[in-house]
Amino acid sequence: MPSRTTFSAQTLAVMTALAGQPATWRHGYDLARQTGLKSGTLYPILVRLSDRGVVEARWEEGEPAGRPRRHLYRLTAEGLAAATAAISAAPAAGRRRASGSRRAAGTRPALGEGSC
Repeated sequence: MPSRTTFSAQTLAVMTALAGQPATWRHGYDLARQTGLKSGTLYPILVRLSDRGVVEARWEEGEPAGRPRRHLYRLTAEGLAAATAAISAAPAAGRRRASGSRRAAGTRPALGEGSC
């Protein structure tokens, strides 16, 4: 597993979703609904995490009626440890970034609040 301890917000969302039920195999559509990520973002993240040994993937067993088999994902033991560390570190990093301003990113100051 990589020594990387910081992840993008999207990768962290996927890891958080998987860490919520670490023993359960989850399919991509389920993860997309939970995280709000589009497939063009979600699946490359899952492939990268799988390549790094953070996530394990397998095909759904059997032949489901009316649809193709799904690819299923779950965190490895190392992946769960990495996810736990990344999730616990994320709020501290967010507080450091947000400490400079109480205003939401991308919003304009109210009249009279302008900057110098």
